[in-house]
Amino acid sequence: MATLEIAPRDARTRAGAYARLANLYFYDYYLCVLVVWALLAQSVRLDGRTLATMTLVVLGWVGVVAATVTFDDVTGYRDGSDDRNYSPDQAVLRNRANKPLITGELSLSQALRFGYAAMAAGALLWGLAIAVAPHQPLWAAPVAAFVLLISVQYSYGLKISYHRGQELVLLLSPGLMVLVPFGLLTGEVTGLIVVESYLFGLWSLLVSLYSNLNDLDGDRAAGRKNLATTCRPATYRRVVAAISATETVAILAAPAFGAVSWWFAAFLIPVLLIRARQLWHGLGRGEFLTARKLGINAHRIGTISLIIANLALTH
Repeated sequence: MATLEIAPRDARTRAGAYARLANLYFYDYYLCVLVVWALLAQSVRLDGRTLATMTLVVLGWVGVVAATVTFDDVTGYRDGSDDRNYSPDQAVLRNRANKPLITGELSLSQALRFGYAAMAAGALLWGLAIAVAPHQPLWAAPVAAFVLLISVQYSYGLKISYHRGQELVLLLSPGLMVLVPFGLLTGEVTGLIVVESYLFGLWSLLVSLYSNLNDLDGDRAAGRKNLATTCRPATYRRVVAAISATETVAILAAPAFGAVSWWFAAFLIPVLLIRARQLWHGLGRGEFLTARKLGINAHRIGTISLIIANLALTH
């Protein structure tokens, strides 16, 4: 009887470890489909093929992201960077328990098997999404395949993030996952969706740019070459400030070029206010993990603002 009582608890514990390995608590990436859904005409928002396509896209994206972060943890465990970057003295703003490899809850072989299974599931689900979608523009499948390839090789395989490609992947992968479902559901690319794709990717990037400042010593020791480890500190701060400024430019560009009403910019004022605080804490005061947390808040509030703006202004 004791064995029967312990086994379910062990299974739940193991499932929780895999969920943390997959970063399922960080749901921000998956909100991309809601941004797209809010841009659709009311007549197709609840259409069966629309909902099926969106569901398959987001489930596939969960698989791709799970594989990406799993392989990233495998590499971080092997080179010791996660052990340094998630040291106990940073527990207030960065939880070591979210790294089940360094806590010993999962083995390296278990993580690798999980990563490959998640990648395969993601690819299969995206293939099904393209098959059932109302539209199949010729560029959608290659772009989805590109996202999968650069994502899973972020820190594994080609190890793009170790060879000066980190920031580009962080911008492109989530950004293109706004563009792809919009193409599958409408068959077109508009100026507004390009702006929103850029913003969605940028919000992801503006979290990691501050994490990289905090992780500088660990990343250098691991041989990771990104902007933070290869630029002088003053240069990097100017780069972060310049990248942050493109957010305002993109928000103003959408109405300036007639893609949407000027009210669009007003909906996103809360994001710009948070961004100003992020710059102050991150670049002004050197509080990098606080700036990272503000970036996460900006991502979430920005996504909600986009959804509301799209529902209010585009139809």
